[in-house]
Amino acid sequence: LEPTCGLCGQVMWNTAVHAEFIHDHADYGFETPSVKFNWRTIKEKRDAYVRRLNDIYESNVKKAHIDIIRGYGKFTADPEPTIEVDGKKYTAPHILIATGGRPAVPSDSEIPGASLGMTSDGFFDLEELPRCSVIVGAGYIAVEIAGILSTLGSKSSLLIRQDKVM
Repeated sequence: LEPTCGLCGQVMWNTAVHAEFIHDHADYGFETPSVKFNWRTIKEKRDAYVRRLNDIYESNVKKAHIDIIRGYGKFTADPEPTIEVDGKKYTAPHILIATGGRPAVPSDSEIPGASLGMTSDGFFDLEELPRCSVIVGAGYIAVEIAGILSTLGSKSSLLIRQDKVM
């Protein structure tokens, strides 16, 4: 499961869009007296959807006779396109390296209280909608997550490092 994939974010964004539609129903003459949102339901369905898609993608790669090599790799200085993964060399006319990057998390000694937070990956691991949330940063992922959480019912705030927003 790739937690930060665009699909996960898109599912959560669509969930928030539905919440906005429900919020506006009365303006269009629809009566929706008791609509409740269940975070666990969307989490389970989203995670199953992503697992299913990952399986489909992997199956299609295998059907195309493409080898998937998991491990830490680096390009070599060999004359042909070559990578070395966990001590073994692979040569092929076309090589794709999926970096699988992870966010850097500071220690509590670097930033007091850092261990109390989570990265954007942690958003997809949440088992429940938080009552309150503070998102540090103002990049598109931070703003998107703040909007999703707020729309679904979490009292959300964005913290940025500048004195004023431009």
